[in-house]
Amino acid sequence: MKTKPVEAGGRVIANNVFCAPLAGYTDFAFRKICYRYGAGLCFTEMVSAKGLAYNNEATRALLHTDPSEKDTAAQLFGSDPDIMRAACESECMKDFSAVDINMGCPVPKVFKNGEGSALLGNMPLAEKIISACKKSGKRVFVKFRTGIAEEKKVTAEFAKLCEGAGADLITVHGRTRDKYYAGEPDYKEIAAAKNVVSIPVIANGGIFSDKDAEAMMEKTGADGVMVARAALYDPHVFAEITESGVPRDVKGDVLAQIEDMLPFYGERFTVVQMRKMLSFYIRGMRGCAEWRKRLFAADSLSALLGILCEIFPEDGQ
Repeated sequence: MKTKPVEAGGRVIANNVFCAPLAGYTDFAFRKICYRYGAGLCFTEMVSAKGLAYNNEATRALLHTDPSEKDTAAQLFGSDPDIMRAACESECMKDFSAVDINMGCPVPKVFKNGEGSALLGNMPLAEKIISACKKSGKRVFVKFRTGIAEEKKVTAEFAKLCEGAGADLITVHGRTRDKYYAGEPDYKEIAAAKNVVSIPVIANGGIFSDKDAEAMMEKTGADGVMVARAALYDPHVFAEITESGVPRDVKGDVLAQIEDMLPFYGERFTVVQMRKMLSFYIRGMRGCAEWRKRLFAADSLSALLGILCEIFPEDGQ
């Protein structure tokens, strides 16, 4: 895919291939890998604005950054405009030049709280939240779906609302809340958003390869693409889409993540997290089912590293 810079809120983002916020995965160590392969912008995991307001330690940890990160955006979710603004202004947000408001999460617990994709059905509140976050002085991005249900699509209307309330960039996930992650994204709905706003529109949904990214750009006219699950399976997808030329190195990626995570998380969490990550990275490999069984039985860093070296006896695979 031919990449290009994206200007949003007076600041230029390196290129238009983004890594989505992925709960439980897109921490500072994983984002560093994605940037190395060519991602133009990465997002933190979804962070609770209330958690920041209550100064919750686990919530604050989700906003830890690496010194090499120059333009990572923090994704927040919530339903109270005042709490959302306070979260944007908190000390934990000092390393982020942009806040991304989650208005697309389909998870029942979030939806029932009136957060995430529930805000697609409460436009006055959504507008107040965006406006409140904008008053913090941060650049404001909004990620949303095409609607709550297939018969209630609101893409173009919601896109205009976001721009009117002060959003500097929007990401449209081309599925409704009731579809979760199933089926083809609705290219026409993403295109409809692009046609009614002047701010950048990033297209999200079903992008697993360079061909998918090119098709998405062609069918929607979007300003860029956001890669989600494909990044977990293989972060090298960013090198493929951006044609950065950085070679795939799964073993090196795992070792780099471990090196970054250990001082911050400690051994136990690092092992648990990297068991999950490595199980994604070996997806599709011969014998991956057996490797996964052994990985999830590994209870120490030495055991995990031993299995890693068995899977990848040579460097750079």
